[in-house]
Amino acid sequence: MQHETQHFQLKVAGAVCFYIVAALVMVFVNKAVLNKTPDLPFTFLFIQLAIAVLLLRLLALLSHSPLHHILPAQFELPKLDRIIAKKLFPFLSVGFIGLIFNTLCLANVDASFFQIARGLLLPFTILVASLCARTVPRAYVLLAAAIVTGGFLVGIAPSLYPGSTAEAAREPLKALVYGFVSCLVLSVHAVLSKAATAHVTHSVVALSYWGNLMMSLMMVPCVVLNGEIAAYHRRFLSPDEDWTTFVVGSAVTGLFGCLLGIANAWSIKLTSPITHMFSSAARSVIQTVLGVLIFGDIMTTYRLGGIGLITCGTIFYTWAQSQSHAKPAGMTPVPTTDVEKQTEKSEETSDSDFDEEF
Repeated sequence: MQHETQHFQLKVAGAVCFYIVAALVMVFVNKAVLNKTPDLPFTFLFIQLAIAVLLLRLLALLSHSPLHHILPAQFELPKLDRIIAKKLFPFLSVGFIGLIFNTLCLANVDASFFQIARGLLLPFTILVASLCARTVPRAYVLLAAAIVTGGFLVGIAPSLYPGSTAEAAREPLKALVYGFVSCLVLSVHAVLSKAATAHVTHSVVALSYWGNLMMSLMMVPCVVLNGEIAAYHRRFLSPDEDWTTFVVGSAVTGLFGCLLGIANAWSIKLTSPITHMFSSAARSVIQTVLGVLIFGDIMTTYRLGGIGLITCGTIFYTWAQSQSHAKPAGMTPVPTTDVEKQTEKSEETSDSDFDEEF
């Protein structure tokens, strides 16, 4: 029993670390490409998603070839079924909207401020999970969320008092609006993700394949409506245009986007939406430091204070979570109404229960 517990803890740690690394690579490479080609954001996203689809298909082909032994696992792609597509459409549509606003937010701020602009993701996730489970989270979850959210709010403070022009003042506020919408939508997406895996027999690879395929199709109208075909044509005809950043960035983010889709679903499947959001909070600390080192982002006293609060809130949550799961030997476990436990049960509900609850 102890060996199984340790093995599960290692899987959880691996999933969280895998998610953090893939997410950090995506943020910084995305930011570099958006800085270089700000008029092609949706074209860039479309290429990312298309590469992820092709990569998953390649891994599936290798899984059935003599080279299958070089893969860490077998990759089986789902059959494209209209009934499953209909069930996944609400979940994938929410994820698509979140992806759009997430990209718009990143395009308007520096890498270190990006996570601060999305600081309401954690409380929104707790709120949505509580509403779906029809219960109240434990006090330590609320306290830890308040500490982390306080850290994000402290980091936001400098953007509310710009010392330059009115135009510069509007940019952070516009990014905060994008971040607010992104937080609201992605919190719903995170909670729905655990139940959505039931429609694809709990396969994170199948869910990632469905997501990348359908979102790439949804991205085509955005490319056209945003006028990016004409923008691409102008850049293509320009003799001074350097495509290195765009091409390399598309390839890297396509690869890590595929890994991130699997890591995101895997992390939520092994833990819970709320624990997943605290992993995101810990990632934001690393992201802020790397933003200063790579892009030369400004590190203010407010941001340092925000990082300190975020770290304290994350450590407190991790400690409280471990204490709540530690039960004295010989005692009967007491039923709990914790939001995370209720959310985990949604993975085991039938499709009809899922439709009724959500």
